[in-house]
Amino acid sequence: MKWILFAWKNVMRNKRRSLTAMLITAMGTAAVLIGGGFALFTYESLEEMTARDSGHVVLAAQRGFDNDEDVPLQHGLSGAAALAAHYAAQPGVRAVAPRIQFSGLVSNGDKSAVFIGSGVDPDVDFRLRGPQLDFVAGEAPGPSEAVPEIVIGDELATLMKVKVGGSLTLLGTTTEGNLNAVDAVVRGIVKTGVPEIDRRLVMTDIRAVQRLLLTDKVGSLAIYLKDTAQTEAMAAQVKSTHPELAVRTWRDLAVFYQAVRALYNRIFGILGLIMVVIVAFAMSNTLGMAVVERTREIGTLRAIGTQPGEVVRNFVLEGAAIGTAGAVIGMLAAGATTLVLLFAGLEMPPPPGRSIGYPLLLSFSPPLYLGATLVVVALAAAAAWFVSRRAAHKPITEALSHV
Repeated sequence: MKWILFAWKNVMRNKRRSLTAMLITAMGTAAVLIGGGFALFTYESLEEMTARDSGHVVLAAQRGFDNDEDVPLQHGLSGAAALAAHYAAQPGVRAVAPRIQFSGLVSNGDKSAVFIGSGVDPDVDFRLRGPQLDFVAGEAPGPSEAVPEIVIGDELATLMKVKVGGSLTLLGTTTEGNLNAVDAVVRGIVKTGVPEIDRRLVMTDIRAVQRLLLTDKVGSLAIYLKDTAQTEAMAAQVKSTHPELAVRTWRDLAVFYQAVRALYNRIFGILGLIMVVIVAFAMSNTLGMAVVERTREIGTLRAIGTQPGEVVRNFVLEGAAIGTAGAVIGMLAAGATTLVLLFAGLEMPPPPGRSIGYPLLLSFSPPLYLGATLVVVALAAAAAWFVSRRAAHKPITEALSHV
């Protein structure tokens, strides 16, 4: 402890220079923590959004993910009800949602447009998607009746000139390759934030879709877990229990998530490297000047028996002290920024391809804070060792005569 106190007193011998080095270190630390916190928040948000959309683990028939079908549900999943009941009873499973993806034409009698539809279980699916679907008007549809109820995207509603309570006709190809049509009532209008999806989106009860396509199969079963960390374990369990099925996790299906994560890793990796270089130069400059000014002091210490390693140790402790102080200040600044943004209600502008922005928030990650602190302290100590080792081994007479 006395050596640490001694090192801190040496640091404070030139307060202005030392404080400047601490502030540079603090700014670098804060920049890395704020950037890293934003990246982590983005990852967590995309992870939740993707898992809510696809499910944590998705089951399909052996070729169900090939997207190479001559007719709808050519590779559909049979016996879905029994599979859903089996996995819904497993510990850690929140719900199991059957799905059918289909497409066709939607018409209001005067004009038609291509739609991309999803057959879902209304009691499960709309609850699990949560804030991902923003209802502009109306509400989620109920169980399939004689006249099916649908939810459509807001831009498709504008295109079709229809409001809640209006009627539309869905035209699709059956599993036998024939055309079939069904009239439906618009129960809700939603906005996903992606204009291309809002222009084509149709969602309805999966039983109505089965009647339209003339089948009892489903496209896939989405298993929603209580804990995302159990995704791989559940996928492994499904593969061992039902090896005849194709199994995908949300990560396998999350092309957008993987692309954004790879991009942000590169961006913030470069930011971190730049901050490391800035801190290294700042510490080298500060401690280099201190070493030059105290060359005669080093010579005096050597003359009374101090070993070169002890001299270097003192400077390393001084560098570590500056790095620790700067890291603490940077952590406090990053923590304060995180709290301010939590209550400020600021939003980022819509990213490319979307029409809705998202909250500007930072995630607090103890491992990130600890890692940044250790890197900064180690970097400062290494810089101090680098600039002091030569002076510590300088001949005593030469050090004493230094001007």
